[in-house]
Amino acid sequence: MTPTSSSALETPPSDSTRERGSELPVLGFDSATVMNRIDALAEKHEGHDDAFRSAMAQLLKAELVRARDVAQAELLNERHGRRTAERLCALHDAIIRILYTTATRHLYRSPTPSDSERMAIVATGGYGRGLMAPESDIDLLFVLPYKQTAWGEQVAEVILYCLWDMGLKVGHATRTVNECIRQALADMTIRTAVLESRYLIGDRHLYDELMARFDKDVVQGTASEFVAAKLAEREERLTRAGQSRYLVEPNVKDGKGGLRDLHTLFWIAKYVYRVHDASELVKRGIFDAAEYRTFRRCEDFLWSVRCNIHFQTNRAEERLSFDIQREIAQRLGYTEHPGMQDVERFMKHYFMVARQVGGLTAILCAKLEEQEAKPAPVLNRVMARLRPHKRRGKIAGTEDFIVDNARINLAAPNVFKHDPVNLIRIFRLAQKNNLDFHPDAMRAVTRSLNLITPQVRDNPDANALFMEILTSPDAETVLRRMNETGVLGQFIRTFGKIVSMMQFNMYHHYTVDEHLIRCVGILQEIEAGTHEEFTLANDLFKKIRPEHRSALYMAVFLHDIAKGRPEDHSIAGAKVARRLCPRFGFNAAETELIAWLIQEHLTMSTVAQSRDLSDRKTIENFAAVVQSVEQMKLLTILTTADIRGVGPGVWNGWKAQLLRTLYYETEPALTGGFSEVNRARRVDVAHDEFRNALRDWPEAELDAYIGRQYPAYWLKVDLPRKINHARFIKSADASGKKLAIEVGFEEGRAVTELTLLAPDHPWLLSIVAGACAANGANIVDAQIYTTTDGLALDTIAISREYDRNEDEARRASRIGEMIEQVLEGKVRLPEVMARRTQARAKTKVFVVEPEVVINNQWSDVYTVIEVTGLDRPGLLYQLTTAISKLSLNIGSAHVATFGERVRDVFYVTDLMGAQITAPTRQAAIKRALVHLLANPDAARGTA
Repeated sequence: MTPTSSSALETPPSDSTRERGSELPVLGFDSATVMNRIDALAEKHEGHDDAFRSAMAQLLKAELVRARDVAQAELLNERHGRRTAERLCALHDAIIRILYTTATRHLYRSPTPSDSERMAIVATGGYGRGLMAPESDIDLLFVLPYKQTAWGEQVAEVILYCLWDMGLKVGHATRTVNECIRQALADMTIRTAVLESRYLIGDRHLYDELMARFDKDVVQGTASEFVAAKLAEREERLTRAGQSRYLVEPNVKDGKGGLRDLHTLFWIAKYVYRVHDASELVKRGIFDAAEYRTFRRCEDFLWSVRCNIHFQTNRAEERLSFDIQREIAQRLGYTEHPGMQDVERFMKHYFMVARQVGGLTAILCAKLEEQEAKPAPVLNRVMARLRPHKRRGKIAGTEDFIVDNARINLAAPNVFKHDPVNLIRIFRLAQKNNLDFHPDAMRAVTRSLNLITPQVRDNPDANALFMEILTSPDAETVLRRMNETGVLGQFIRTFGKIVSMMQFNMYHHYTVDEHLIRCVGILQEIEAGTHEEFTLANDLFKKIRPEHRSALYMAVFLHDIAKGRPEDHSIAGAKVARRLCPRFGFNAAETELIAWLIQEHLTMSTVAQSRDLSDRKTIENFAAVVQSVEQMKLLTILTTADIRGVGPGVWNGWKAQLLRTLYYETEPALTGGFSEVNRARRVDVAHDEFRNALRDWPEAELDAYIGRQYPAYWLKVDLPRKINHARFIKSADASGKKLAIEVGFEEGRAVTELTLLAPDHPWLLSIVAGACAANGANIVDAQIYTTTDGLALDTIAISREYDRNEDEARRASRIGEMIEQVLEGKVRLPEVMARRTQARAKTKVFVVEPEVVINNQWSDVYTVIEVTGLDRPGLLYQLTTAISKLSLNIGSAHVATFGERVRDVFYVTDLMGAQITAPTRQAAIKRALVHLLANPDAARGTA
């Protein structure tokens, strides 16, 4: 690209020629008044420069604090983020101009300055854009004509030290014009900083010379190089921040769809198209008027969020974390609606804005490719990876769409108006022909959403095309593009209600729509059998009836469709499916199957993680729900995709084994086979697998070890863990220690695993939980087994605290030492816990209503107590201690944490080994545990 002129890079005269006292007061800061007060201070402290500087810094700091308070008040009143950022920037401009004037008037005045005693003070970086968040850095460039002089060094020092004394963060550089040009040529970051530079005060001719040289020597002829560098920089930044724009704790500045994406867009536009303001992109034909309004709306919203975060936290915080989301939502005026909290409505708006930013970026990139300012690789590499395409040509079977540089585009502007079904067909054709989507076509799609009428929704061809998309390869990619253009929510109106909806909890990593689309992608991976982590689901998919394949895809796509409603989303989702599925060609039986899968989509996960799978009653109850092996197969596959789609580290071998155990324990109950024989056969198979894995062990040693584990152990633990346990126990036996602890690390889950071998003890679980809590370790999962020779084999997963495994191992050792000291009577846990000061947990921003369910129908032997509440450090210790004090024996415990929500299930009896049947006794237990959940301070006081 050839630049048109250097003037396009300069700050407009209205900004650049302002002199001290000529601008209007900003945020109540009147430069003329403040300067008069500083002149008076100079007179008062004449001959005492240090005292004068100190007094001046104190005066300016007080004025800055007052002006920031005004800015915050105006932001809360007007809710106009960009205006606040402009005002804060103008405030700092005024302060810097005052400091320069003071330095050259009162401290280092040069009545007859030489040619080298010149300086231009220039704002760069974000500050150079004329927009500034409350806690952002000030980036300054001191431009000199030649080398540094004593005068220039003294003036810069006065300005910088005063800014630092005011508590401001300042980044600065002092360079000559030649140095600026040389470094801009060599370093793309410096080039971007100069591109965004803005004249503040000093010698204007120096600044004009810098910009003219920058335009001629740096910018001219280098558009492609700059664009490629900025897009590569963006990819690297997004990889660090998290590629998805639907992460529920987004980075407002650096995340996908955040402010930095808008900055990158404008940097590129400014460099390539020689524009100063985003409005000029309309004149250049990059954006239309509606898209420019979207740009401004997105920018203002993101600045509102960012400024409120800075004001709320009093630091340069850019991450919209759970602990501040509600406060920011309330500062921005969001209110609660039925089924949605205020914070969820705010975050839904945030993700819609992030999606719009992505659309604007795609539009600009398309224009750059057309003008060859950007290298030609497609934006979406997933779709174009299978085979190369010609640059232009027809697509077989259609006259309405063409191939344009390996991307699908419109053959004529009116293809959607001519046939609105084309709004669905374009996505199917792209999928079928492995084509990426041309941004111009996506713009046309977005502008044509009003053509998706009830007639289109009921059109058999449109619905058949959607089912082909849903059940064909690359469905995840295509569904995401349909969602981002708005087609998916317009075509399936119920889906539109959950677009960009977040769930205010620490368990789900993505918005509801993104979770559903990811689950479809995971289902395709299960069908392809490409991942060993889905062994059971991979195998079951091959065995389901072919006619149920489409029903399974639809159930996965719709399983959370009713989130955000007042009623239970599983029940409401089943109702939605019954209304929606006939439209897509499902008959009555298939529709009912889909509705059942949606209604029960949480059941298998709950039973597997929260029930005793060795208890026959658990299996019988689950079998009564699933009713048939075929339905259990489908539910197992859906459950696997759902758990894996929650986010990184949620699915693991532990949960996979629990699902596998539940499936194989229930299968004979459904087929009518003699379950105990079947179970014994599966235990024998597990023994054989174990023997084959440890062939280096003598036969007698293998027999002895196998005899130490109960049958349930062999069914519920996966083979790698069994092998680790065997070697661990063998090593412990050889050492002769009463207590042995092994430490393991699961990097994907960010947890540390403690495997404990100790003599079984009624209070052992409580002791372990207390030792963990006393050392600041929060238990998130637990597997608890007992050997036939009276030992407890417990694996406890705790939240990771340190990055280095060595540090985590030392923490685990401290926990082990405390357990041993408690068991030996050297330490009393209640005293340790009473002394320990609990830090404010991140989960305190969440509200989970305490619930205790006591049930005698889930087991024939035990009373089952299910406890649900807000997780906190030491909760498991408090619960187990309270249960023991209630004269109950814990037969088994099933500990699970879902983000901030804990669900612990205890199988208990009274001291005589009987179930708790008396209603008064049950009520007393429930009352005590609910009180403990609701009153953490009271619980610690009585621990």
